[in-house]
Amino acid sequence: MKLQVLMFYQDDPKKCTAAKMVKFGLAHSVKKISAKGMVLDPFAEKTLLPKDKSIINTIVGIDCSWNLANQAFSKNFAGVKRKLPPLLAGNPVNYSKLNKLTTAEALAASLFILGSKEQSLELLDKFKWGHTFYELNQNLLEEYSKLENDGQIELILKDYGLI
Repeated sequence: MKLQVLMFYQDDPKKCTAAKMVKFGLAHSVKKISAKGMVLDPFAEKTLLPKDKSIINTIVGIDCSWNLANQAFSKNFAGVKRKLPPLLAGNPVNYSKLNKLTTAEALAASLFILGSKEQSLELLDKFKWGHTFYELNQNLLEEYSKLENDGQIELILKDYGLI
């Protein structure tokens, strides 16, 4: 699966996971999103499901500051918009906070849910805390990779005591 990042350059460049992914050739920086790209948008109405793999060819992460996310995601991006199901951050800045993921965590989770588990783990291996994200969410990611509809998410979250 192709990975792309649209970068807003709002965070500390030394901590920017999108820049690191581009540096290592794991993602490409883009200025424009194609119609066949799936945009990870935490404000999207629809949640990413495994069946979405059939309608996309690229996953696009929007790299921006969480403090400015409302502003960044108010832009009308092309592509298919999906939000991730609830996951815990493994990065040191937002450790164990629900849905406060880095761009790398979001892309890795998307890959995993869409069935590209090896690519997901390869991406996480580039970050010291990548294994932490995986360990915190391994069971959830396995469950999410079997989802057939949005309604199943609430049952999974109840099973794991997250709601």
